[in-house]
Amino acid sequence: MFLRISLLFFFLAQQNLYAQYNVSIVTLPDTLKENANAVIRFDEKIINISSKKSMTIETKRIITVLNEHGVNYINAAEFFDNSTHIKAIEAVVYDSFGKEIKKIKKKDFKERSISEGSIITDNRLLYLDYTPIHYPFTVVYTSKTETSNTAFIPRWMPIEAWYISTEKATISITCASDLGFKYKTYNFDEGVLKTEKKGNTIQLTVENLPAYRYEDYSPSLHKVFPNVLFSLTTFNLEGVEGEALNWESFGTWMYHNLLTGTDELPKETIAKVQEMTAGANTPLEKAKIIYQYMQNKTRYISIQLGIGGWKPMLAKDVDRLGYGDCKALTNYTRALLHAAGVEAYYAVIYGDRGKRDIKEDFVSMQGNHVILAIPDNNELVWLECTSQQLPFGFQGDFTDDRTALLVKPEKSCLVRTSVYNTKKNTQFAKGEYTLTPDGAIIGSIKITSAGLQYDDKYSYATASPDDLDRIYKNRFSNINNLKLKKTELKNELDTQEFIEDISIEAGGYGNRSGNRIIFAVNAFNQSSLIPQRYRDRKMPMEIRTGFYDVDEVSIKLPEGFAIEAKPDNVTLTDKFGEYKAEYVVVSPNEILYKRSLMINNGLYDSADYENYRLFREKIARNDNAKMVLVKN
Repeated sequence: MFLRISLLFFFLAQQNLYAQYNVSIVTLPDTLKENANAVIRFDEKIINISSKKSMTIETKRIITVLNEHGVNYINAAEFFDNSTHIKAIEAVVYDSFGKEIKKIKKKDFKERSISEGSIITDNRLLYLDYTPIHYPFTVVYTSKTETSNTAFIPRWMPIEAWYISTEKATISITCASDLGFKYKTYNFDEGVLKTEKKGNTIQLTVENLPAYRYEDYSPSLHKVFPNVLFSLTTFNLEGVEGEALNWESFGTWMYHNLLTGTDELPKETIAKVQEMTAGANTPLEKAKIIYQYMQNKTRYISIQLGIGGWKPMLAKDVDRLGYGDCKALTNYTRALLHAAGVEAYYAVIYGDRGKRDIKEDFVSMQGNHVILAIPDNNELVWLECTSQQLPFGFQGDFTDDRTALLVKPEKSCLVRTSVYNTKKNTQFAKGEYTLTPDGAIIGSIKITSAGLQYDDKYSYATASPDDLDRIYKNRFSNINNLKLKKTELKNELDTQEFIEDISIEAGGYGNRSGNRIIFAVNAFNQSSLIPQRYRDRKMPMEIRTGFYDVDEVSIKLPEGFAIEAKPDNVTLTDKFGEYKAEYVVVSPNEILYKRSLMINNGLYDSADYENYRLFREKIARNDNAKMVLVKN
């Protein structure tokens, strides 16, 4: 009876909400429609944490969808599982003038499992499945959820995505005083955020935030958009009580509550590991043998069932079944290394190609991935245990250059993962080609890639012939009618290099006109990238990965032709990098083309963007520089 009365008051409150906020597009300010596919008219979250095992979240959300691109941001959905229950959920759809079109009750929401492919989870999703007839329209969405997990208080992002503006957003959190509630704000301009505190309640509010269009080289959303992290010092995670006073105590809690007792292995496996590594002279030699053994024995499956979403499955079960998620495979590898007397640490990280850090100044559950760290003197060797292909000690751009939490029985700490700087991300190419009298090209190139350029290409080694044909025709798109005559690929795991030995031919590469042939000298590594021009750029510019290319190509000119005109040598230097091109006349019928390009990674001001665009424009123009041959 009490539940029915509570829900009645809940829905009556929603009726008052609709009356307070006009859902008509007529009242929507033009400043919020500019660059917007959708406008959040009102978004309110009321979070009540009454104990470390009880959190309720009430959501009230009004969003006007302006066009078909804004439909994906309605966000009328809730996740639920054995620990999280949906107590109420409803949506009402209005037309552009505020007239009700449709009311969707809880029974009309769609439900689906999150498990698919290699993901196994007990998490499910209840979501609004609405197909609009006309634009714009407005959705008023309300929900209430309850959970016993207080380890994760939702991050607040009042600007949720590109092309979405916010008229008003607010979050209110009431928390029992003994739980150590804390929060940290990021990327708010001065005066934008209004904060109000009353007793154990804090309320944060923003209003009239315009939409931002996506601009090339924009940083990741979490680096530039306003957001707030929340956390408790003491919390509950699937029945396990936790502590996050500082990173050291948090890591120690993880070790003793999530890892202890999970690393037991069968006696037979321990004996096998010790036998395999008996001839190894150093801990790293042992670790390399064990890593390759693990890669050959296991495969990746994501398992997110209850506490298993955070606690690794037993190492002996991984040993028996031959599969696991990042936590399980990392913990299993740690157990195998321990059996061989090699020290290794479980490490929590945020895996993302946008290089997302765990915030050092705010202790909370922030990671989404686990890798392994092996101490080697004063360095750490990192292992990605979910991959069957990556070399020992190689990370790649999913986990490089960011903070990670080393989980230890004591003295847990934050450290930085491997940094692949510009001069480590190399591509060295040496080749030759012959230009025939009718303008055809016949040539070969050997390319050696390392660092994050290796990361871009090592998967080619297992690609199908059709995929390789597509890959190389795309890479050499400046050569029309390309035919691949040879593609020999080597993934050198020991040196962490990828070697491509390619032979090609194509008709019509040189343009024959009368007694002249005109052709672009740089056949194998033309950069055609010219970033888009923006009249009034808003965002900072981020070059996420620096790289360094060096090319040397010998060019045989057709018999009976002489050089009438050739490009001048050029050097371009800027804060963004350096470009050099040199044309050496070896003989009347041979040219040696030398080229290098270095691009520096970094975060730059928005004012720097136009200079970078011009820098890349000059590079593209010089990479397409032509030589003119005339028949003798």
